[in-house]
Amino acid sequence: MLELLKDRISALIEECKSMRVLKKIHSQIITSPHLPKTHNYFLITRLLFVCAISDWGSVSYAADIFRLIQNPNLSVYNIMIRAYVCKDNGVPENGLWQPIILYKQMLCAGISPNYLTFPFLVKECTKKDGGGLGLSVHGQIIKFGFHGDLFVHNSLISFYSACGFLNTARRLFDGMSSRDVVSWNSLITGYLRSGEIESALDLFGKMEERNVITWNSIITGLMQGGRPKEAIQYFFKMQVMNNDSVRPDKITIASVLSACASLGAGDHGKWVHSYLKRSGLECDMVIGTALVDMYGKCGCVESAVDVFRKLPKKDILAWTAMISDFALHGLRKEAFDLLEEMETLGVKPNHVTFVGLLSACAHSGLVEQGRLCFDLMKRVYLIKPQVHHYACMVDLFSRAGLFEEVEGLIRHMPMQPDVFVWGALLGGCQMHGNVELGEKVAQYLIDLDPSNHAFYVILCDLYAKAGKFEELKRVRALMKQRGIRKTVPGCSMIEICGVVYEFSVAGSPEVLMEEVEWVLNGLSNEMKIEEGIHGIM
Repeated sequence: MLELLKDRISALIEECKSMRVLKKIHSQIITSPHLPKTHNYFLITRLLFVCAISDWGSVSYAADIFRLIQNPNLSVYNIMIRAYVCKDNGVPENGLWQPIILYKQMLCAGISPNYLTFPFLVKECTKKDGGGLGLSVHGQIIKFGFHGDLFVHNSLISFYSACGFLNTARRLFDGMSSRDVVSWNSLITGYLRSGEIESALDLFGKMEERNVITWNSIITGLMQGGRPKEAIQYFFKMQVMNNDSVRPDKITIASVLSACASLGAGDHGKWVHSYLKRSGLECDMVIGTALVDMYGKCGCVESAVDVFRKLPKKDILAWTAMISDFALHGLRKEAFDLLEEMETLGVKPNHVTFVGLLSACAHSGLVEQGRLCFDLMKRVYLIKPQVHHYACMVDLFSRAGLFEEVEGLIRHMPMQPDVFVWGALLGGCQMHGNVELGEKVAQYLIDLDPSNHAFYVILCDLYAKAGKFEELKRVRALMKQRGIRKTVPGCSMIEICGVVYEFSVAGSPEVLMEEVEWVLNGLSNEMKIEEGIHGIM
């Protein structure tokens, strides 16, 4: 009879889906006079686990349960340590975190940890950048003899990788007698996070088994490392090599769409969109926003609008992406119409939204509307202007040749103007041939960043257009003296039939340059003939 009661209550705990029901079950357990202590302890432990770990659970209520348990065992301590780590409620107390405090309490109670204890302690140190504490936990792992456990070892690799100690992480990895896909992923992620893309790719190439996390890490890492073309290539490799054993997920799709947007590879982006439809993956707000961004940056504004309108739910990021698309293409009216629509629906714009709106004004030359927009942001939406908003206003005024206003705006900025603010002003000086101001700004930027070739080049252009050839020679001599040259050659990219071609002054091995030159020369000759005919006529 008592065994049946225990089983029934245990089943109710497993089926529980809300704190209201769980609290009723808890009261039933503590008020049942006939439950033996062993059954009571078992049920309280199960209740604690569900309360602490479930998405709908409450760590604070679990902590209340924990405090009432007499002589908690290792399992109970492990549940609470895991709960504090996974629910991020480990608030620092006197310089320590709650999981560490529980661990020390456990040791003081004479309870030894097991292989389930340490991965969560190490994870806590990884999340909170607790380098010193992490080393102490590693010492505890060695002391209790768990340094050979696969799960514990993986957590240590992840910890050292996240803290930037890649050599230590690699030594741990190389010293493992057996590894699983998590071991490889942890080190690959560490390399990518530190910008060591080649090391990550080398490790990736040696893997016998890869999961979706492996592929996502590489694709995202390449995208964030400024290698979007390779990110797309690895996306296609993922599908060819895995034979449906590992399929792209939402993270994969979002990363690849960002790569397509970065390259302006519209055909690739359309293919990814069609794959998304065929795969059955949900087009949620994150992917929908990525599609809007991709289509806008690839010049397909109508497709961006179509995706945007079909989104069942739109957050501020989706609205901002669409406004930024309009701004990018100089569609000022559409951008501000969308702002009005946002206001009507009760969606409050954020600081990024206003960067898009101010950019739209700058690209359209709408000075007065830009002023109104800047004022609207401050007075109506109470958004404190940040340095990038000031950069947009400087760009707006500079493009319009309003240099006195620009100087006044910069003088009254509440923060130090950054390189983007000065760069916007320098661009305006170059556009309007304002040599006197441009010279001062360029010299300031050169002093700020003496190795940046762009500032020297713009100053040379200013001097050349103004006919100041002596000053031009002086700047070029200074560049030669300092060894200043373009470290990354200028390049352009174009997508033809789904293939992205790159043209660079340093040479483009994948492009048939002789044929391109032949076509250009042919066009040039045709133009000369046309000019001659028009001259005769």
